[in-house]
Amino acid sequence: MFAVLKTGGKQYKVQAGDILRVEKLDCVAGDKIQFNEILMVGGETLTVGAPLVAGAAVQAEVIEQIKGPKVIHYVKRRRKHSSQRTKGHRQHLTLLRVTDVLASGAETSDVKAATGTADARRAAHNNADAAPVAKAPAKAKAAAKPKAAKAAATEE
Repeated sequence: MFAVLKTGGKQYKVQAGDILRVEKLDCVAGDKIQFNEILMVGGETLTVGAPLVAGAAVQAEVIEQIKGPKVIHYVKRRRKHSSQRTKGHRQHLTLLRVTDVLASGAETSDVKAATGTADARRAAHNNADAAPVAKAPAKAKAAAKPKAAKAAATEE
């Protein structure tokens, strides 16, 4: 049985036992996670979602958090400026082992849903807004001086 899942803006065709490198997810090595955005499930019968297959899921085990290969971006400007610049980048990835493809019954499983790091930051930010921190009381403002007192103070 196979499934086509969507995560990190990409689509992957997976089956049980596959090793997968996906965009960084908010989890640690050894966690069991579940992908709920399933576009297609195949096996004896093919089920295509519109846009997602209801009740389908892919469960996976996190092997480790890794970095991808280094990508070098070289910029050379011509003519009068003669400047060069080299920038490197290594994408953060999560290495997974697919353990199970569920055609139905994803809602009843007790496995944590896979979320990206951006989703985790957004959820943490929203939770911080829900429980505001108690602020210190504001200082009392000084009483305003009458204009005559101000004028006398400036003349001296």
